[in-house]
Amino acid sequence: MRIAIALVAALTLAACAGGADRYDLVIRGGWIVDGTGNPRYRGDVAVRDDRIVAVGRLGDVRARRTIDASGLIVAPGFIDMLGWSELKALADGRAASKIYQGITTEVTGEGSSVAPQTDATIADDAEYHASLGITVDWYDFDGYFDRLEASGSAINLASLVGATQVRMVVLGSEDRDPTPEELDRMVALVDSAMMQGALGVSTSLVYAPAYYASTDELIALARAASRHGGFYATHLRDEGVRMDEAINEALEIAEAADIPVEIWHLKRAGQESHGTMPRILAKLDSARAAGIDITADVYPYPASATSLDASIPQWAHEGGDSAMIERLEDPDQRQRIRADILNPPGGVESFFRGAGGASGVLVAGVMADSLKYLEGKTIAEIAVEWGVDPLDAAFDLIIKDNGHTGAIYFSMNEWDVRSAIGHWWVSFCTDFGAVATDGILSEDKVHPRVYGSFPRILGRYVRERGILSLEQAIRKMTSQPAQRAGLFERGILRPGLAADIVVFDAATIMDRATFQDPHQYSEGMKWVVVNGKVVLDEGELTRERPGRGLRGPGWIGE
Repeated sequence: MRIAIALVAALTLAACAGGADRYDLVIRGGWIVDGTGNPRYRGDVAVRDDRIVAVGRLGDVRARRTIDASGLIVAPGFIDMLGWSELKALADGRAASKIYQGITTEVTGEGSSVAPQTDATIADDAEYHASLGITVDWYDFDGYFDRLEASGSAINLASLVGATQVRMVVLGSEDRDPTPEELDRMVALVDSAMMQGALGVSTSLVYAPAYYASTDELIALARAASRHGGFYATHLRDEGVRMDEAINEALEIAEAADIPVEIWHLKRAGQESHGTMPRILAKLDSARAAGIDITADVYPYPASATSLDASIPQWAHEGGDSAMIERLEDPDQRQRIRADILNPPGGVESFFRGAGGASGVLVAGVMADSLKYLEGKTIAEIAVEWGVDPLDAAFDLIIKDNGHTGAIYFSMNEWDVRSAIGHWWVSFCTDFGAVATDGILSEDKVHPRVYGSFPRILGRYVRERGILSLEQAIRKMTSQPAQRAGLFERGILRPGLAADIVVFDAATIMDRATFQDPHQYSEGMKWVVVNGKVVLDEGELTRERPGRGLRGPGWIGE
């Protein structure tokens, strides 16, 4: 045995002496920020195949390619704790808006998810699929990951199974509790998804039909995810004046299901709630001190983005988009909807009111070509143009666009956003799927967060305002989300881990996208490496598509 080992070592040395390349890639002479929060240091990173194999002062080693990172920051690839690229990556595998930010891995699946699917759920979203030029031909996570691999993506994608998705499969859009047999089926679907690689189970409780789920129903689904080592991620049932109740529900689920919790896109929505983020953070600090494993993520903008019909009360969504539109076309039902928006019963969160009314609601993407001229206008401006009341303008637009209109709601304030960004257990997200400045994903107005979230933090909140040190920010972009998501092969520059690496200029990195002109790539990112392949090379996208579907802890393998 010793003779065999000695022979292998001798052959290896001879190969090196003969000029064989020892590494595939060496990133030399940069300031290494390794993702742990430790101070930066000068050094090199070596890659072979898809793995980091050496970090430190490596001396005069040979490599197939060497990148000179002198004066630049070398860090693990960034992890977007909530994106929506699962279908967009099939339409355009470049994931350009993410790569220019340094995002190499995205977590997705907010309430809805790519699986499980039925013929009915696929048909419900057929118009959206057609707009992306894709066909959904899978029914479970195994099928989706096979499709992703065949299609090719520049970024890695990992997903939770959506509680909304499971509910749609079993109950459709009905506003009722499942029967015991139906709940058993829903739990079985979560079990199956976890064994196929879902990271956990997720909710989006401010939207219908997710809103119809009781806490007990969610506990049952969360217990299934917990059995497989997953976590529970949630868009809280309320992010406005009733946020304390919504957080209490999340904490109840955490305790009853014995499961870690991630609050997605933590915010204080609505003008009545402005200035209260420190109190919410203190409440969550207390929960952590009491033994509940809860964290959150945030995007660095004072406006949210969702659908325009999210302003419609939850009861009016029962039965799906077609039923909602029928209600908007009925004068009596429209009047009831109007009253509930202006004076929400029980203080339920109102997107329209929270944004201060029509002037705080900006139309983003629309599906109908005939309505494209409205993108970038506020509902107030459209109301004047159409000569109608602002709410009628919103209702009529929802009808004309068949419920597909996207909207941006200016419902937060900068001070609350800044408070969340600086808190030690808060990581970051874009809450938006990848887009591009050209091609099929460039056609709609979008929220600038899809182009700018991570560079904005590094430029505005680290370099300019000093809210975080660079090392702290990188930890919150890398090892912290990797830990929460259970993606332990990523998030740190360490030998043996996946070679997801970014190289950027700390002095120039910054977002450029604005609400008025969102389709602009961020600046300062020089090189991005995903699974050992260079996907951004001196600021230019390459043709490499090395991204993978990343599986969660319950995956039982092939």
